[in-house]
Amino acid sequence: MTRQFVQLGEYQAAYQTIGSGPVMIFLHGFLGNGDNWQAIAADLAVDHRCIALDLLGFGESSKPALNYTIWHQIEFLQQFIAALELENVQLVGHSYGGWLASAYTIASTGIGWDQPKTQWLEPAPTFPPPASLTLIAPAGIRDDSFVGRYNYMKPLLWDTPIVDWAMAIIRPIARILGQAKAFAQIDQARVALRSQPVAKSFIVDRLRPEDAIDTVERWLSAINLPTLVIAAAQDGTIPLWHCETYGQNIPGARLKIFADADHDLIQTHHRAIAQLILAPKA
Repeated sequence: MTRQFVQLGEYQAAYQTIGSGPVMIFLHGFLGNGDNWQAIAADLAVDHRCIALDLLGFGESSKPALNYTIWHQIEFLQQFIAALELENVQLVGHSYGGWLASAYTIASTGIGWDQPKTQWLEPAPTFPPPASLTLIAPAGIRDDSFVGRYNYMKPLLWDTPIVDWAMAIIRPIARILGQAKAFAQIDQARVALRSQPVAKSFIVDRLRPEDAIDTVERWLSAINLPTLVIAAAQDGTIPLWHCETYGQNIPGARLKIFADADHDLIQTHHRAIAQLILAPKA
């Protein structure tokens, strides 16, 4: 895939492209970037123009310090589509990207959330809806059990060498105890959390149930276009009932559940997912 950049007002968007034909925009998950889509994009690029976007605050796109809501990403995506003069786009989103894809579609109808849209442009711009949606293990459903789930990660945000010294001491112990892989994930999380302000904002600014001002469950019935929802039965990140909420509340949506898949299904099941994306959604 070829990496390119485009200026969107004060922010820069990084994206990768491959193939030609009808446009598919791929929206990655939390702590991810456009690289996550390389396998699926390769499967679809024979007859589609596949564009994998680094969302605002991730990858090589701009990383402003904001109290992030999904509205920031809606604006970023809308400006990206307008800047590239794309039409009839098919949106494919994984996890956080699935949340964005559905929220973008709801916003395109002119229906909004009851709560204040913090730092969203007023009046909100109008834009056409996508041609279709594929939502893979989508986030964006209010779930109060998530509150405090990531509190244990807060020390990874501390800007002090003490954390790095402690991790250097623990690293060889983890290898001896056979926990090298788990420790490597923690190490990667520290790097990601310190370099991606969206991640920090979601841990620091969403401490109470009432902070979930931008979830989409109440507005899913406003989505009136071909929609495919793909779930992983073994997903330890997005509970199956979140995906079922999408499938049950979006009119005419198809729900496909991979019984043996976890949250990384866009890597482990990319060929099967590509086939589902190409199949008629309605």
